Amino acid sequence: MQMHRTSVTDHVDLEGFMEGVARRNPGQSEFIQAVREVAEDIFDFIEDKVEYHEAQILRRIAEPDRVVSFRVCWEDDNGSIRVNRGYRVQNNNAIGPYKGGIRFHPSVNESILKFLAFEQTFKNALTGLPMGGGKGGANFNPKGKSVNEIMRFCQSFMTELYRHIGANVDVPAGDIGVGAREIGFMFGQYKRITNAWEGVLTGKGLEYGGSLIRPEATGYGAVYFLENMVKTRGRDLAGVTAVISGSGNVATHAAEKITQLGGKVVTLSDSEGFIHDPDGIGLEKIQWVKDHKTHRRGRISQYAEEFKGATFHGDRARPWAVPCDVAMPCATQNELNGEDARTLVKNGCFAVSEGANMPTDLEGVHVFKDAQLLYAPGKASNAGGVAVSGLEMSQNSERRSWKESELQQLLRDIMDGIHDRCLEYGRKSDDYVDYVKGANIAGFKKVADAMLAFGVV
Repeated sequence: MQMHRTSVTDHVDLEGFMEGVARRNPGQSEFIQAVREVAEDIFDFIEDKVEYHEAQILRRIAEPDRVVSFRVCWEDDNGSIRVNRGYRVQNNNAIGPYKGGIRFHPSVNESILKFLAFEQTFKNALTGLPMGGGKGGANFNPKGKSVNEIMRFCQSFMTELYRHIGANVDVPAGDIGVGAREIGFMFGQYKRITNAWEGVLTGKGLEYGGSLIRPEATGYGAVYFLENMVKTRGRDLAGVTAVISGSGNVATHAAEKITQLGGKVVTLSDSEGFIHDPDGIGLEKIQWVKDHKTHRRGRISQYAEEFKGATFHGDRARPWAVPCDVAMPCATQNELNGEDARTLVKNGCFAVSEGANMPTDLEGVHVFKDAQLLYAPGKASNAGGVAVSGLEMSQNSERRSWKESELQQLLRDIMDGIHDRCLEYGRKSDDYVDYVKGANIAGFKKVADAMLAFGVV
């Protein structure tokens, strides 16, 4: 006699699923937020798709393959021994090696890295490249450290990390606090330990296997996605006023590309506050910010001292009350809340493209959706960086370098493809495009179908 097999759909709903996620991950608010943001869309999509429920696909994606934590000991310039904690979260490798950045920042903890690795899984799937999702880092603060201290920390970090990564296993990149200098120190240590040259890190220098346009890719890609969105409304970026947060690599290159396309950027920010330049932050001013931040480790407040007409707004103020047509949060997670979102809508902003990872909190996301703004989540709009990292992996495997023109076109093509996939799954009956839903479903479907093919693993 064949027994009836009760379907998971008979007794699990969204809230029940999220209760389980919260129970298994106590105190990990960022990770729980990221899972809910995806699950809200996925549960509707899989409602009538029993195979996903029976295989517990969403729960499996929301449970990392592994979380590795380790002690990082290093010696500062005074000869004192310092201890930090390092991590690597390998979330899912159904479609390729784990891929995702390394972040050095005092705020780094397991929750933040699990949220980033979870998001990275969908982002990487959206690019169309064979990359899984991972993320890593340490609660090390490079600010105020000498170059030798940073080198010693990076070498110690890689001494622990090297056994968990590899060109066909896990390929980290840079992130907040980890630029070309830090990648160089870590790659040198990996090569030293393993006696092997392989493309185990991306964001490398051009001298030793790096790719052209990698520094520009995230910011440029976010603007390309923004451009594709506004085209659906019969518009372009010429003449728009843009508000951008952040002043690092992503923010400055986003500002650069908007300016090149005829828009006017009026804000940039850092952790102390933001500058507002009504005359526009043109290409020469953007170059000043790049040089000032990179070579002098300066603060954005000094921009207002350098350029007349600009003002600095301190006390960690954010730029979202400045009237604009388009906004690009490019700093960090949860920097734009529900109140900020309502202010942007009230002031006439019609499009938001995220350059950072999950910079808008859940309330803000709902505000943008309810107002039917053109709103691109980071997993779609800021995927340009990891896309070019994937192309760097390909170049390393082939032992070749592609021309800048080839890479620029490939970046454009990848961002166009992500936009098309979001349209496919996000267009509603009233012709409004829910880009969050489109990105979540498109990314989920690719990973989920691969997992189904593998069986229960």
